[in-house]
Formats: sequence, structure tokens, C-alpha cells
Amino acid sequence: MTGEEKKGIYAECREKILALVDGEDDLIARMSSVVGVLHNQMEGFFWTGFYRVVGGGLVIGPYQGTVGCLRIAMGRGVCGAAAERGESVVVEDVHEFPGHIACDARSESEIVVPVWGRDGELLAVLDVDSTEKGTFDEVDRVELEGVLGQVFGVKGDTEG
Repeated sequence: MTGEEKKGIYAECREKILALVDGEDDLIARMSSVVGVLHNQMEGFFWTGFYRVVGGGLVIGPYQGTVGCLRIAMGRGVCGAAAERGESVVVEDVHEFPGHIACDARSESEIVVPVWGRDGELLAVLDVDSTEKGTFDEVDRVELEGVLGQVFGVKGDTEG
């Protein structure tokens, strides 16, 4: 799939997500809508879900896919690294990422994007895994940051 084709699918996802969450203030409902659309629309999204910031760590939130890890410490694995750094992490081959947590051994590549609230507080991270190496790239990073910015806050709020 070309970058332009992928951008087109993300545009469709963004439109569906924004329509679903319009007027909805509950974060879990918003997260569920994001996951439901992305997991079912985007090619290669094997596991799609949120890890919410709770008590100084990450706790699983709405997701679709196989069973995920329930809790992840800040700084641990790709999710913990993205949360601690406050920036998206794209991993072409999870086996090359130091400290990768294998919640499902079939995972080969991963992208994790921080979710910022309107007040600039880190609310969660969106974690997406694929069973193929090299699934995620700069297009995914930019598009996911844009969608999440529009759905949850202002940081990363771009048109993609």
C-alpha cells in the first residue's frame, strides 16, 4: 500500500471517529470508538488498544485483538518508553527493541502514540501491533498523532 493510499484510509477513519465521538465527554467511550474504527479499517492492525496512565504506570484500556498485558511500568517496553519520553515510537522489528514486552509472540512491529489531554497531561498511549515487520512508518505516526490530537486534546492536533 502506498503512503497516499494509507493517508486516504486514515482520512476515512478520522471522519468516522470524529462523527462517533462528537459530543461524547467520556474518555473510555472515546477510546473504544478510536480502537473499533482503526482495528477494523486499517490493514495490518493485529492488536489495537490503549494503555491508560493510572497511578504512575500504564493499565490496559479498551482494545481489540488477543489478550494484552494488564499493566506496564513507565519506561518498560515500547509502551512504557513512549509514555516516559512523551513521544511516538515506531518499531520496525520488535525483536530489536531493547526490553520489548511480548504480550503476544506473533507481534513483529509496533507503533505507540501518546495521548494528550486538553491540559497537556498524558492520559494514555495508543498501542498498535502487527504480525508483519515494518508495517508502521512516518505516515502512521503523523496520521495517528493527528487523529488522537483531535479526539482527546490539542497536542498533536493536526490535519494529518
